This record gives sequence, structure tokens and C-alpha cells, in this order.
Amino acid sequence: LVIGEEAVAANPKLLDTNLEDRIVIYVDPVDGTANFAGGLPLFAVMASVVENGETVASVIYDPLGDDVLMAERGCGAWQVFGDGRAIRQKFADPVPLSEMGGTASTAYLPYEQRKVVLANLAKVKMLGNYRCAGHEYRYAAGGNMHFLSYGKLMPWDHVGGALIMRECGAHVAKLDGSEYRPSDVSGGLLIAADKDSWDELKREIFTF
Repeated sequence: LVIGEEAVAANPKLLDTNLEDRIVIYVDPVDGTANFAGGLPLFAVMASVVENGETVASVIYDPLGDDVLMAERGCGAWQVFGDGRAIRQKFADPVPLSEMGGTASTAYLPYEQRKVVLANLAKVKMLGNYRCAGHEYRYAAGGNMHFLSYGKLMPWDHVGGALIMRECGAHVAKLDGSEYRPSDVSGGLLIAADKDSWDELKREIFTF
């Protein structure tokens, strides 16, 4: 079964599909649509494979750079170039909260929660938002961010990225601390260098 963002826009019931006994491929043909439409070179093609409810493989392709970030469960994450070069990816090492830099997508948080989170984010050193999860995951995979957070969970945006982050050594969990699963479409996502960093971000930034 292949599920893409556009297909779900046409038939929302696709998100209710039972994932536990089949192979599902999620596809986002243009992640970062607003950037693409605005002429910004920050968009990506994303695909992930879910087998029996578990994410087993993922690719994030940069059409302009012509290289791909890929991961297979248990095999690490790699940036692969057109000439065949492959560089293993590693998430950033832990640092104190005041030295952290990362991204936070707060647009889909309820207004009162968004006010709290945006105020709390003054505690970190640097904050960004690329409007393209694919490129945020690519940047983080190379060790250039200490955290990522998302308030809206669509599988084509995050199923593959979450696998890549785990294969880079990051701690990945929903905001309530539970495991992020491909079937999850709500609850928010937080990614950090390790469990201690995750706990500190949750306590200092994302406690509503």
C-alpha cells in the first residue's frame, strides 16, 4: 500500500488503515511546499517503508543537491552522494540547555501552549524553523542540531525522519514520553541527543 500526502487529502480514511499486517510506503513528493512555491531551495522528497507497524527504511532526497539521506533499521544512517560516496551520520553530542540549538515547529500547537513554548525557548541558544521537516532532519543527522520538535504528526513527514534520527543515535519520543509509532497522528514529537537532554527539554520548554 502506498500512501501519499495528496492521496490522504483526497481520501482522509487512508490514515485509518491497519498497519499491523502489511507493508506500507509513505511518500511526500514535495516536503516544504511553501518553500518550493516561493522559490526557496529548501524542499525534499521523502519516502519510508513500514512493515507490520514498524518503520524499516527511509530516504530523504535533496533534488537540488542530488544526494540522499537514508537509513535501514539497525544499519545506521548515511548521506549518499551521486558519485557513490557515503558518509555515516551522527546526531550532535549532548550540551547544556543554554548551549542547545535546534528547530521547533509550533504553528499547530494550541494557542495557549504555543505562548508557553515560545517563551520557554528563550532558554536555548539558537532556534530555527526551515518550514521543511526533510531538511531539518538532514541537518540534524549531520550533527548540526541538538533538538527538533513538531506539534503535528503526519506519517509522510515524520515516520522516516524518526527512523533516521534513531539510527543517528538520537532519543525520539512523543511529548508525553511514549514511543512514536507510524500510526500516531497526534501528540507532538521531541527529538534530542539523549534521554537526559530530552527530559530537560521536556521539563524546561515543553511542559504546558
